[in-house]
Amino acid sequence: MSFSQGTPDDVPAAEASAIHDAGLAASYTALREDEAIALARERYGLEGQVTRFATEKDDTFRLELPGGERFVLKVANPLEEVPEIDFQVRLLEHIEGADPHIPVPRVIRDLAHRPHAPFVDAAGQQRVVRLMSYVAGTPLDSVASCAADRAQVGRMLGRLRHATAGFSHPAQDRVLAWDVRHLQRLRPLLDDIDDPHQHRRVAAGLARLADLAPRIARLRTQVLHNDFSQSNIVVDAGQPGFVTGIIDFGDAVRTAVAVDVSTALLNQLPRQGVHVHTDLFADGRDLLRGYLAVADLTPEELALIPHLTMARAVARALLSLWRAKRFPENATYLLRNTEPGWAQLDWFLARTEADLSDTLPAALR
Repeated sequence: MSFSQGTPDDVPAAEASAIHDAGLAASYTALREDEAIALARERYGLEGQVTRFATEKDDTFRLELPGGERFVLKVANPLEEVPEIDFQVRLLEHIEGADPHIPVPRVIRDLAHRPHAPFVDAAGQQRVVRLMSYVAGTPLDSVASCAADRAQVGRMLGRLRHATAGFSHPAQDRVLAWDVRHLQRLRPLLDDIDDPHQHRRVAAGLARLADLAPRIARLRTQVLHNDFSQSNIVVDAGQPGFVTGIIDFGDAVRTAVAVDVSTALLNQLPRQGVHVHTDLFADGRDLLRGYLAVADLTPEELALIPHLTMARAVARALLSLWRAKRFPENATYLLRNTEPGWAQLDWFLARTEADLSDTLPAALR
């Protein structure tokens, strides 16, 4: 999902200036299930059956052995760069060493003791395969949560921030489309929004955030998960800590601490019944209180987090609508969060910059 300096042949120049071919713009031939089974056998010595997961840009399978043990077999998009894959794998290994009790997938090395390995698939595409442990539980977006549960989610995000703070890697500064510090580079995608009302809303959001860019650029940064969404958090209401797994480190990057928190808060916003007087951050404040119990935020970070939450909503609209046009066969998955986002975006735009900046600090006083 990173930006590129090059221009692939099948991507218009305006689009290529904003989207990396290896991330959001690349089309490829999907890996067949029988190939995935053979990969598991040949590379890892594991015999089992696979189930494909819906994903944004790669081939990911649940591998289940006859005895019931499960793994995740992940095959990268052919145009994903090996250093970026290595970054994600090494980050998981670092977290395991820094805080073994954080429930992230464990990297399973292949028969040659490699954390990831290249191969050529049946379509002649260069791919990279990796295997991880399977994190059992229920995605947070499939269950109801109470204030205490949401506080536990925030505590886990804070712990994860501490665990990744000491990590560095040559690929940590890749520029991701989903890192809203770089939101203005998505501006060319406005041309793909056909609905005039939607176009005006997204353009207004981009304009407001452009004014805040100098302040955002000065925020504290470190390597972070950057996609702490409800679909990437696995939970069990019967467990004291509620959170039993954190998955999908595909968007991990060195970014602003406030960006990481804002992404988590976006995914706590109500999806229905949003109007101008809605307490949009009611659930998000529960998460934030849990986070602040284990990790700090500066006054400037607290002021900018609501704006950065809006930035993620703008990025979601731009990227999802653009990709749904480009890959209509995957439109249902790509647009699953877009429709509720319009009312959320209206809520943000109905407030002045000053009022939005005071949304969280005022609520936490």
